[in-house]
Amino acid sequence: MTAFGQPPAWESPSSDPNDTTFGDVVEPTTLESTAEDGDFPDGEATAAYDAVLVGEPYDRAVIGRQGASEGPQAIRTALAGVKTHHFDRGSVDRRIADIGDIAIPERGVVTVQSELERAIMPLYEHGSRPIFLGGDNSLTVPNVGAAIEALPGSVGVISLDAHLDCREPVDGPSSGTPYYQLHERGLDAFAVVGARHFETSSAYAAFVDEQGGTIVTADAVGRDFDAAVARALDAVSEVDHVLCSLDMDVLDATAAPGVSAPTPGGLTTRELYALLGRLGAEDRLVGFEVVECAPPLEDGSMTSDAAARAIAHLLSGWSR
Repeated sequence: MTAFGQPPAWESPSSDPNDTTFGDVVEPTTLESTAEDGDFPDGEATAAYDAVLVGEPYDRAVIGRQGASEGPQAIRTALAGVKTHHFDRGSVDRRIADIGDIAIPERGVVTVQSELERAIMPLYEHGSRPIFLGGDNSLTVPNVGAAIEALPGSVGVISLDAHLDCREPVDGPSSGTPYYQLHERGLDAFAVVGARHFETSSAYAAFVDEQGGTIVTADAVGRDFDAAVARALDAVSEVDHVLCSLDMDVLDATAAPGVSAPTPGGLTTRELYALLGRLGAEDRLVGFEVVECAPPLEDGSMTSDAAARAIAHLLSGWSR
């Protein structure tokens, strides 16, 4: 059975006592402690935390360049130094926990997806809202699949990504197949925000259309931000639960060079952060993932810094 490793200690790198950072806020905990009073055999669980960080150091299914297995630690390091004050929303005062990294088996992708889904499912059963630190995009399958299995009602996904990731897994699952797999599982609604012209095949655009999904291009976000957000939220308006997936390659290559497939023409960090603040305010949002942050693929920490602040912006708007 896949298990969680030792949760890491968090501390602020700042010596200024007035600087409250996420390093001061995040608490190490265990899976069992994410529910208020342990097991709830006769009723609904009450979450002990507003958000629970989960590391998924895995990139063996990536189609492009590897490196995302080092994403969880790099994002944690960057987030520990991010201050908690948002000028419009005030200080992020959420109760945030970290249960450490999942020990991912050295097995095939199908087995990894299956075992991770079983390991993750108790988080949703406890009423927790996980923030997954990936890892490649193949992990979207267990992250969303666990919600489909554990939560009553319908589930939809808003994917912030340059690509559609709906290839048929002819030769097995990969970072390019998650939304084909999830539609086979009965995913109820799907929207992609930030998709790039000339970065996908017509067949995959047609697949999304056939499934009743919505594609909001990066150009559309730049032309009319409010209309783009409205289209994404309208695409999932009929479902009971929403998950948001952030593939760091949704950002322009100048803002996120440390990804498997960096390309020009993407979202700006300002657009991404404004978008996440809006999505975080959605009271049906039950989970968030950051995937394809690959520190070895860049000099410096620009991409992990952007990923950490993406989490902060989401949390600043996250309703409870």
